[in-house]
Amino acid sequence: MAYVIAEPCIGTKDRACTDACPVDCIHPKAGEPGSEELDQLFIDPVECIDCGACVPVCPVSAIYASDDLPDNWVHFRDLNATHFGR
Repeated sequence: MAYVIAEPCIGTKDRACTDACPVDCIHPKAGEPGSEELDQLFIDPVECIDCGACVPVCPVSAIYASDDLPDNWVHFRDLNATHFGR
């Protein structure tokens, strides 16, 4: 079960989660091509090791375990996977 970044990240992109992630599965990082055009960050569902290190550092509580997404944000599971071509 991977973690998913949901709606509260839109427009925020704090990136504290990218620093906390031990496997570098959260993108785009600052300076990556296209990072400014995207309105939120994404977690690669294949690379995510389900450690949860990103959850407590997110200042807007946008990160959820995939199975714990609120019903109105379930579509973010597909948005995160699609971002990585999964």
